[in-house]
Amino acid sequence: MDDAVFEERINELVKEIGSVPAPNKARLIELARKTGQSHKKLTKSVERLQESLDCLRVSVKYLVFDLEATRRENQALKKALDGKGE
Repeated sequence: MDDAVFEERINELVKEIGSVPAPNKARLIELARKTGQSHKKLTKSVERLQESLDCLRVSVKYLVFDLEATRRENQALKKALDGKGE
C-alpha cells in the first residue's frame, strides 16, 4: 500500500469516527493519528535502510574489485620473481 492510499484510508477512518459517540470519539481519532504518524516514521526508516543498503552494495563492489586487482598484482609479481630465479 503506497502512502497516498494509506493517507486516504486514515482520512476515511477519521470521518467514520465522527459518527461514534463522544466518549470514544477522541480516543479513536488520537489512535488514528498515531497510526498515521507511525506509518510515516516506518516509511522514513525503510527509506534510510534502503539508502544504507545501497551504500553497502557499492562498498562491497569496490572491495571485490580491489581484491581482484590485488590478486592480479600478486600473480604478476610471482611470475616476475619466478622469472628472475631461473
